[in-house]
Parts: sequence; C-alpha cells; structure tokens
Amino acid sequence: MGPAGSPPFSAGYTSPMDTPPTPPSPSRPSHPVSPPRRPWDDSLFLRACRREAVPRTPVWLMRQAGRYLPEYRQVRGRVAFMELCKTPSLAAEVMLSTVDRLGVDAAIIFSDLLPILEPMGLDLEFAAGEGPVIHNPVREAGDVARIRELDDLDPLAFVFDCVRATRAGLDETLPVIGFAGAPFTLAGYCIEGGTSKAWLHTKSLMYREPSAWHDLMDRLARGVSRYLLAQLDAGAQCVQLFDSWVGCLGPEDYRRYVLPHSRTAMAAALERAPVVHFATGNPSLLPLLAEAGGTVIGVDWRIGLDEAWQAIGHDRAIQGNLDPAVLLADRATVRRRAGDVLAAAAGRPGHIFNLGHGVHPQTPVENVLELIAAVKEFGTRA
Repeated sequence: MGPAGSPPFSAGYTSPMDTPPTPPSPSRPSHPVSPPRRPWDDSLFLRACRREAVPRTPVWLMRQAGRYLPEYRQVRGRVAFMELCKTPSLAAEVMLSTVDRLGVDAAIIFSDLLPILEPMGLDLEFAAGEGPVIHNPVREAGDVARIRELDDLDPLAFVFDCVRATRAGLDETLPVIGFAGAPFTLAGYCIEGGTSKAWLHTKSLMYREPSAWHDLMDRLARGVSRYLLAQLDAGAQCVQLFDSWVGCLGPEDYRRYVLPHSRTAMAAALERAPVVHFATGNPSLLPLLAEAGGTVIGVDWRIGLDEAWQAIGHDRAIQGNLDPAVLLADRATVRRRAGDVLAAAAGRPGHIFNLGHGVHPQTPVENVLELIAAVKEFGTRA
C-alpha cells in the first residue's frame, strides 16, 4: 500500500516493467514489520505529506542552495558544477550550510536532473555559459536502441553517497529529499540535445514514431524508478519527480504519451515513501498529474493554490506555489504574497510552502530569509 492519500493507479498503458506481485512466502508473515520510528518521521514536512495536522506550515525552496548565496558562489569559483555534484562531501556541505542559514524544514540533495543519462549512453557535458549539452541526441527511431537500461547503478554512486552524507550531517528532526527528472523531461533533453523553447524535435519524434517514443520513455521510466529507490535505500525520506518541461503539452498528449511512464517511474517509490510530483507551465495538466501518481503534487504560480488543490483533489497534499520572481520585490511585498499563498491554503492539512520553481540567481538573500520568516509567522496555527 502506498502512503496515505495516494489513490490507486488508474488503468492505461502497461509498461514492460510491470510484473505480477510475488506471493508471500508461507514461512513468513504476509504483512511486513514496520520499521521503528525515527525523529524525522514526526517532522513538519513528512506530517504534511501525510496530510496530518501540523502546528506550522513546513517550508523549503527548490534551488535553495544556489547562485543567489555568496557562500555557494565561492564554492563554485573553485569547482565546476558537475565536479561539485560528483564530490559527495562538498555537495552535502553546500546543502547542509544552506539549511542552517535559511532555517528550512527539509534538505533536498544537491545534484542535477541529468547525471542519470550518462550511464544510459548519453554523452553529457555542462558547457560553460550554455548549460547541459548532449552530444549524441536521439533524433530518429533507430537511435532509441542505443539507450541502455540502467541496470548498473555504480556510475551514480556519487549521488547515493551525497544522500548518505546529507543524512549523516543533517539534524535528525529534518528529512532528506532525493529527486530525479521525470521521463518526459529527460526525453526532451535526450532528443533536443539540451534545452529548448518549443521542444519541436521532441514532439516530432513523439508524433511520427510513437512506438519508438514509448520504447524510449519505458527505458527512462525504468531507470528513474531504480534511481529513486536507490536514493531511498541510501537514506532519503522522500523523493521528488521533476517534470520541468511537460507544460509544453496539452492534456490529450500528456495522457497518451506521458502519463503511463510517469506512473511507472513513481510506482515503486510510492510503496516506500512520500513522492512529490512536480510539473510546471500548464495548470490544465494538474488532474492528470494526480492521476499519474504522487503523495504530494507540486504546483507553480500560474494557478491559485486553492484552485490547484481542488483540481488535484483534497485527498492529496500540495506543494507551492509562490512565483519566485516575487523574491525580487521589496520585503513588504514578499511578506504579503507569502501570506496570500497561506491564506489560499486556508490551514487545510497537507500544504507544504515552496516556490513555483527554483530561486532565481539574482534574488537578494535577505528576501529569502524574509520569506522563510513570514511563512513561519503566518503559517503558525493558533
């Protein structure tokens, strides 16, 4: 059984990963023994994931350890981005120092969406000033065959070591969040060879070669599933699936070409821990995101929080949804807009305060601190 509030998965496209459950051994009890409770189990964040009443709305921020922080910029002045990601002790320290400075209620590991693609056969480079570049993109149906299954997780050991180091250094009352890119977002990078405004190569392959598309998405979904489970094994208490670019699709295409694969990517993790399913760019997809799965649905600022919660159903927790650009305003505006989001949540159990996307690099640190303080002030129950 999945976490509280997770409805059963709907029928639809069946991934080759799906296999009948193994019957319980007659020599063993049919119900697993619950592990002992740990201090983080009673954290504000995990209680909100379970939609339990909490004394204060939990808050953390996507990209909370980033270029807006002087300390982070100092580290990045010494090491390249991927070198930082692949040095677990340094990656953990970057996040741990950020959590201490901001006073947030959860620590997401410091990593990136794309390292999973390297052991699957993609030639990935983070070029200075260009962002991620894939030098051998998947452009034709025949290219899909060279995408390897993620059977060997050893090349990603640095991610799991980062999870362990973050867990070891973090206050036991706070949870660690692991993460992965969703199959569609990873496919977009694979096909485009980097970021895109219109994702035309991606949509072209999806429409012209649906069989090859589903083959690619299946491979990615199975890989993401294993990757998320390995992060939970390493000590994460929750994982987040980022579908950063899926907002370029409409509901019909999402249901046909994406939903079953996102479901596959999350299904095994949902049996173990809360999963935050986050997408941005198209509020009309919210009911389908909930249908695909997720203990918590992350939403952006393009829809009111109350309307978004109604769209996904109040049997789900919700995360969001302040526009990160608000943090470029004056502090009074930051406080007021934080209060607006909390007012839309109306004290209902299951709200995790976050931005609708990552913190912008030019954001004043003082405004981030003001936001955290405002959420703690306004989000405290009487």
